[in-house]
Amino acid sequence: MFLTEEQELLQQTVHDFAQNELKPRAAKFDEQEYIDKDVLKSMAELGLMGVCFPEEYDGAGMDTVCYAIAVEEISRVCASTGITLAAHISLGTNPLYLFGTDEQKQKYLPKLCAGEELSSFGLTEPNAGSDAGGTETTAVKTGNEWVLNGTKTFITNGSLAWTSVNTAITDKEKGVHGISSFIVERGTPGFSVGEKIHKMGIRGSDTTELIFEDCRIPEDNLLGNLNEGFKQFMIILDGGRISIGAMALGIAQGALDESVRYAKERQQFGRPIGSFQAIQTMLADMATEVEASRHLVYHAARLKDAGKGYSMQSAMCKMYASEVAMRTTIKAIQIHGGYGYTKEYPIERMFRDAKLTEIGEGTSEIQRIVIARNLMKD
Repeated sequence: MFLTEEQELLQQTVHDFAQNELKPRAAKFDEQEYIDKDVLKSMAELGLMGVCFPEEYDGAGMDTVCYAIAVEEISRVCASTGITLAAHISLGTNPLYLFGTDEQKQKYLPKLCAGEELSSFGLTEPNAGSDAGGTETTAVKTGNEWVLNGTKTFITNGSLAWTSVNTAITDKEKGVHGISSFIVERGTPGFSVGEKIHKMGIRGSDTTELIFEDCRIPEDNLLGNLNEGFKQFMIILDGGRISIGAMALGIAQGALDESVRYAKERQQFGRPIGSFQAIQTMLADMATEVEASRHLVYHAARLKDAGKGYSMQSAMCKMYASEVAMRTTIKAIQIHGGYGYTKEYPIERMFRDAKLTEIGEGTSEIQRIVIARNLMKD
């Protein structure tokens, strides 16, 4: 895969950080369901928390390909940390960058891009998953304030985030064209973090409910134009799917790495199992699909960087890479045999982590709808 000198340097830097700092601790994050804030601090020092945002906001000023590389390399050893970074950048911070006023950008972006604070995105609700337009949270204008009521769920970085961009109905009669986006800060009266959600995989990431009970925010906390929230989060999800594709790619590459290593070391019938054709076939298929995923992910990122349309390509890379991550981790368990089913090796964790990539930011079924609709456009 062709990379620029800057992209290669970032790749090596993040690879070394992930292998040396994250890999030895990934199992602990999974078992104890937490992420060490020192890890976030280290990523901030590397410039990763604002990797693709302009330097004027304390970002690293790099491109979307660099962002995808960072998520891939981190997810290669710890997908929980990978999704923490991805949610912070694509979902929590990017809406502020794309739709915020100059005042909002100056207030929030420097701290978020520098990694001093985390951000989150409140879209999913108990009754609004794949049907994101089914939002039930409401925002009512009262004087110079907005009053929010409702519940968000499956919110990554939920209890850690300083800022949360949340969708709410502002004109029920207009359906999806009556949804707006609002910035809510940690500590705002009426805003609280609900239950911590215990998951099958990605257990080291922070996932919670967000609850709004007569939560009053200034009218200036409206993000972008009134009633344009649905259009905004469609744009946000297009970009976010590249990062989930990169996360899935990282998981698949990590499973392949472990499988190649194990196939060289594990002896059966007097020789390494990697010398058997059955194992070689699985490895060859895994490697080919991982490389195909990488091309799809990087292609979508390059289209975004070039200012070209990438909605279909982001859906393609997310759908394909996530399903490859599942197929690859299943084969990795098979290659490891009984050991792949134990916590002695990271494969079982990677398998559990991979499943989320087929669900989050639009299921594989939703991605196929997005792709088909793009194909059917005049």
